Amino acid sequence: MAAFGAALFAALFVTAALACAQPSEPPKPIEPKAESNIVLTRAIQLYDQNDYSAALSAFEQAASTKNLDAMMYLGLMYAGGQGTTRDYAQAMAWFNRAAAAGDGQAMCNLGIMFYQGLGVRTQYDLALRWFRNSAAEGNAQAMFNVGVAYRDGLGALRDYSEAVVWFRKAADGGHAAAMNSIGVMYQKGQGLPVDQIEAMRWYQKGADAGSSTAMYNIGVLYEKGLGVDTDRRQAEEWFQKAEAAKGEDPSNDLRRPGDLKDRGDSKKSGNNLKRPAQR
Repeated sequence: MAAFGAALFAALFVTAALACAQPSEPPKPIEPKAESNIVLTRAIQLYDQNDYSAALSAFEQAASTKNLDAMMYLGLMYAGGQGTTRDYAQAMAWFNRAAAAGDGQAMCNLGIMFYQGLGVRTQYDLALRWFRNSAAEGNAQAMFNVGVAYRDGLGALRDYSEAVVWFRKAADGGHAAAMNSIGVMYQKGQGLPVDQIEAMRWYQKGADAGSSTAMYNIGVLYEKGLGVDTDRRQAEEWFQKAEAAKGEDPSNDLRRPGDLKDRGDSKKSGNNLKRPAQR
């Protein structure tokens, strides 16, 4: 009986040992989307290191798997001639692909190309259509651009009240230039009653959000005593802040459309091609 028990224990031990010795399941292959994101991350690193040739190749690899951010970067690189010859037709083709897949920033960039006539004939009405499509996707920059179109009468009849509506939408989305533009509208009485105090309040919001133009306009109010007591020292401080903040102004990022400054924001913040937002 003891011999039988020993034999049974030995058999169980061998069985357990064999079970432990069985090879584990082979590693699961990386999902295509995950692999695409890995390539994209590397491509962005190369781009930020100014290794544009290598970045272009990596973005093309990621874009082949329908990665929207990669398509956006390719559009920017062809538009800017980074790692390749400048080719607006190629840029527009990549932005179109991303826009067709629902990318709001791509739609906005297409609007900018038509607004500025980059590789195409300037068509403000078509630019406005793309800005509206992008705004419908929640893009604050596009909302600002729609406001500029109504303010300046480009692609639509000039309508200051409608411009204010769109500037407010963009401001609600955190767009610093839109905050500045609302201040200008209050100061000039365009679509809003003249109100220097409200103008200052909106300039301050824009300045807090990083708009160098809003900082400059605060300086103008202090210099002229509009809505505040005249204070040349404060004015000079704000002019200096504006100058120092020019390079840091988020309105002037490439993501790659008088006495008071307003056009500066519309030309720089609204109408620079942008990099895709972090998803």
